Amino acid sequence: MTMIKAIFFVPFLILIFFGSRRVASAGDQNALAASFVFGDSLVDAGNNNYLQTLSRANSPPNGIDFKPSRGNPTGRFTNGRTIADIVGEKLGQPNYAVPYLAPNAKGETLLNGVNYASGGGGILNATGSVFVNRLGMDIQVDYFSITRKQFDKLLGEDKARDYIKKSLFSIVIGSNDFLNNYLVPFVAAQARLTQTPEAFVEDMISHLRDQLKRLYALDARKFVVGNVAPVGCIPYQKSINQLKDKQCVDLANKLALQYNARLKDLLMVELKDSLKDAHFVYANVYDLVMDLIVNYKEYGFTTSSEACCGTDGRLAGILPCGPTSSLCADRSKHVFWDPYHPSEAANLIIADKLLNGDSKYVTPFNLYHLRDL
Repeated sequence: MTMIKAIFFVPFLILIFFGSRRVASAGDQNALAASFVFGDSLVDAGNNNYLQTLSRANSPPNGIDFKPSRGNPTGRFTNGRTIADIVGEKLGQPNYAVPYLAPNAKGETLLNGVNYASGGGGILNATGSVFVNRLGMDIQVDYFSITRKQFDKLLGEDKARDYIKKSLFSIVIGSNDFLNNYLVPFVAAQARLTQTPEAFVEDMISHLRDQLKRLYALDARKFVVGNVAPVGCIPYQKSINQLKDKQCVDLANKLALQYNARLKDLLMVELKDSLKDAHFVYANVYDLVMDLIVNYKEYGFTTSSEACCGTDGRLAGILPCGPTSSLCADRSKHVFWDPYHPSEAANLIIADKLLNGDSKYVTPFNLYHLRDL
């Protein structure tokens, strides 16, 4: 969920190794072996730091609450941990999945898992072209195929296959296919004249189907796939459409719901029937985030319409969080960190419901159950 991110340069090195957390070994008895993360800026752990791209979060105050880096930015598009970071921790991962493009993404470090997510990336290859460079889902799967061969060398083919089958594959992608493709003002206007929303959604599903099958062919068996959040209600959309606090952009949310319905059918019916030894969990991020937006006071937040880190004046709600942005007094009281991404406080609530929740938010079972299968 990103729009154009200005490139900022910081006077310190990005911290990519956190020595306080040990590296897993193949002999560990954790039910979860490794965590492999695919997606966009919602779960990017720093891959875009290594790309010439307009979609970056490598400047303060991003990461201000990320304790392993002592508050320095790591490339995460939030003030602290992403949902993927939190889920990995709770499921017993001894270290965060390393960004694929990071220099230390090699050797035994890979046994904790790898993060391939990229701010601006989408299911479709054309998505996010406004950022110049980003890793789309096809490229992310290509990179996993390289990692997969590295596991054979690390563990031997038989142990590697078993290890991958015990690992968790998290996919959080799709928002940019709407925000930075089909709904881009002016740029995509012609495309919308020639491709109906239904056809565009089917194109997304067709590509994702192939991507999930490619991962399956590389021995992935435990999948959690997030649907698209109510992107019409994020601060960015409210700002550019000059909406009031409780209003949302209907078209953006309608597209998300259309896609979400098709995604659920793909996972819970089609792939469940055709890939019988795989487990697919459908994460209902749309309803999770909408619940936070509508009932924010019940969760202890003071606002769900204003970002903690943002810009005042004419460009309020549009520019990304950076060194010149204003910062709220209490980051734990905001659902949104910047105009596009949840705060760590919101991510903690979302992650908890994915880990422990019922079928309203996670189907057919929660992530603790998935880990232990």
